[in-house]
Amino acid sequence: MSLALYNSLSRRKEAFEPLDPQCVTMYVCGPTVYNRVHIGNARPAVVFDTLFRVLQTLYPQVTYARNITDIDDKIMNTAAQLGEDISQLSQRYAQGYFEDMAALNCLDPSIIPYATQHIPEMISMIERLVAKGHAYAAEGNVLFAVQSMPDYGKLSGRSLEDMLAGARVEVASYKQYAGDFVLWKPSADNEPGWDSPWGRGRPGWHIECSAMIEKHLGETIDIHGGGQDLVFPHHENEIAQSICSSEKPFARHWFHIAHLMVDGGKMSKSLGNMYTLADLREKGHSPEIVRYALLSGHYRQPLNFTFSSLESARSALG
Repeated sequence: MSLALYNSLSRRKEAFEPLDPQCVTMYVCGPTVYNRVHIGNARPAVVFDTLFRVLQTLYPQVTYARNITDIDDKIMNTAAQLGEDISQLSQRYAQGYFEDMAALNCLDPSIIPYATQHIPEMISMIERLVAKGHAYAAEGNVLFAVQSMPDYGKLSGRSLEDMLAGARVEVASYKQYAGDFVLWKPSADNEPGWDSPWGRGRPGWHIECSAMIEKHLGETIDIHGGGQDLVFPHHENEIAQSICSSEKPFARHWFHIAHLMVDGGKMSKSLGNMYTLADLREKGHSPEIVRYALLSGHYRQPLNFTFSSLESARSALG
C-alpha cells in the first residue's frame, strides 16, 4: 500500500517516501503548558494520532516526537498571576494534557521532549548560527538575521515585506532588520534563566523545536506538523534556523491542520465558546464522541464544531 500526503511546502499531494523505509521520523509541535488545552488544540492531536497509526501499519518503525514547551512568557505570566512556582504550574498542566490525550485515545508519542531539558542543545545551535553569520548578539539578545537566508518565507509563500506588513513585529533598536527574530533573550533576576555566552537568559520559542528535533530525530526528518496557525512565524523560523545551522534539508513533508471553528465562528474566551474536554464531559459528551467529531471533516479544511455535531457523532457511534 502506498501513501500520498499533501505537502504544505510544495503545495501539492506527493507520494510519501521516507529517508529510511525502516524508520519514519515525525515531529509535531506540542502544547505550551499554562492552562488546559481546548478542543481547537485537540483537533491536531487526534489527526496526528491517526496519521501515526497509519504510518505504523505501513512501516517497521515510526519515531514520533511531540514536545512540551515548559518555558514561555505565557507560563511565566500565568504563574505570577496565580502566585505559583513556574515549574509546578507547567508540570501540572503538562500532566493535564497527557490525561486529556489519553482520554481521547491518542497513543503516546515515541518521544516527549521538554524544552527546559534541552537548553545546552539550543545554545549550541545558536552558537553555530552566529559563527556562520546567520545570527548576531545585541544587548544580551541573540537574533536570527532573516535577510541572510535567500529563500526565507518559502513555506508561507510571502516576501519579507509582506510578512512585516501582516505581522506584529517587535520594534527594537538593537535589531539590524525589523523582521529579525529572537533566538535568546536576557532574563531578569526574578525570571527563569540559564547561563550562556550572551549572559543569563532564556531561549526564544522557535529555537526550542529546532534543537529538540536535531537531537532526537536528526538534521533531516520525514514529517513535520502542527496547526495551520504555526506556518508563520513558528515553522517558517524553524526552517530558517535548522537549515542555516546544519546546511542540510530540514523536513521533507509539512503537514498542517486547518482551524477549528465553533458554531461558525472563531473560538475566544470573550465569546464563551472555548471548550475544554472537561467542559464537554460535564455536558455529557464522552471523549470518544469528541474524537469522532474532531475527525469528521477533512484535516485541511476548517471544521465547524457544534453541539449538534456531537449528537451526530453519538448517533454514528451507536
